[in-house]
Amino acid sequence: MIKLENSYKKLPPLFHKEALPEKVPSTELIFFNHALAKDLNLDFSNYSDVELAEYFSGNRVFESSTPIALGYAGHQFGGFSPQLGDGRAILLGESEGKDIQLKGSGRTFYSRRGDGKSALGPVIREYIVSEAMHQLGVPTTRALAAVSTGELVQRETVLKGGVFTRVAKSHLRIGTFEYAASKNDLASLTKLADYAIERLYPELKNTEDQYLQFFRRVGERYLSLVSKWMGLGFIHGVMNTDNSSISGETLDFGPCAFMDEFNFNQVFSSIDEGGRYRYSNQPNIALWNLSSLGNCLVALVNSDQKTAIKILQAELEKLQTFYLQEWVKVMGKKLGILNPTLEDKTLIESWLNELQSNHLDFTHAHLSLIQKLSENKLPETEFDKNWKLRIKSQDLVLTEELMRKSNPVYIPRNHLVEKAIALAYEGDYSFAQELMDVLSNPYQKQTGREEFFEAPGNAQKEYKTFCGT
Repeated sequence: MIKLENSYKKLPPLFHKEALPEKVPSTELIFFNHALAKDLNLDFSNYSDVELAEYFSGNRVFESSTPIALGYAGHQFGGFSPQLGDGRAILLGESEGKDIQLKGSGRTFYSRRGDGKSALGPVIREYIVSEAMHQLGVPTTRALAAVSTGELVQRETVLKGGVFTRVAKSHLRIGTFEYAASKNDLASLTKLADYAIERLYPELKNTEDQYLQFFRRVGERYLSLVSKWMGLGFIHGVMNTDNSSISGETLDFGPCAFMDEFNFNQVFSSIDEGGRYRYSNQPNIALWNLSSLGNCLVALVNSDQKTAIKILQAELEKLQTFYLQEWVKVMGKKLGILNPTLEDKTLIESWLNELQSNHLDFTHAHLSLIQKLSENKLPETEFDKNWKLRIKSQDLVLTEELMRKSNPVYIPRNHLVEKAIALAYEGDYSFAQELMDVLSNPYQKQTGREEFFEAPGNAQKEYKTFCGT
């Protein structure tokens, strides 16, 4: 028997509403992550694919499940929306302390004018990209199941429907705290903070200044996450506070994309016309989002508002320095620097400027640097000279090992993900499966997998993404 818990029931009713998945005409199991199910201590060994498809489409609900949709607010492109919530997602419950959530399973209390459904394309995208992020070593929500639903979903065109099952440490967001704070509900806000600490940061429970420490820990996890995005050329695309997890996981893969040709100002999202969430601005947005969280915690940090604001502002300044240190670590290791320090910032920036000015592919350029090292090629550019000088005293075997561990050969390139989606709409999931197989071992060159290594052709470079379901 599958046993699910639901600790969100500890929270005041403000934060959740009961919700049942809508039944769909027919179901087909596309993918199921048996390894993840095992990690969740869920035994599906006696379930057929037909039964799994029924449960993970929402046609059937586990007896132990108490499905709910979560309420939250959020700053979207800088403007505050006081009520958002899970308009197309339903939380089935928890196992081993992890949330299990259906996405695209129908309307909830928070759906507003939406249908609560998902087209098949976003389901395939999130399954591929979230699992790739995991294999790349980036904290992320995970993919448990993908199911086609036998129904048609009206978007710009009529598309086949699907349901995605997402697993997360938590679905609490900065926007969840904004939801309570915007209602001036201090009691509910306090219960939310206590619940978040108990579930995600239990070592802080009942410690002195626990709410300030909570703010610090959330900030450190979030900024460490963003530094890893930057190291992969990943652009989230919609870093609204309602998409900013307080667990430090990558949350939501709607208009996300990976850079091919390096560009500081790269934007893929069709709705980000001002470039708010461009590649180079992601750290600033993360700090902006954290300042929004800090605003919610003022009354919890100190009874005197002016004192609390001063304390939180000082903490935010420390977090800015923390991010820079994390970014230097990530980027320094990609350059083979065994012990990167802030003094390496200039070298890293000169490398990125070289990528930009020469229109180089972000992933391939780092691999070419490894080749330069292994072949001991003579310095060609000013950067080459400074880089060789920086690593001259290091053990070159260790340097090359570090670079190979820090620079993936394969990423979920946009044109490959789009090909997988296009074929999935035709009922062919084999390319998506092969892509996931390649991405399960992203740091090792794989024989016969040249298609998955190549950068896109000119016709594929003009790429735009669109918000999820």
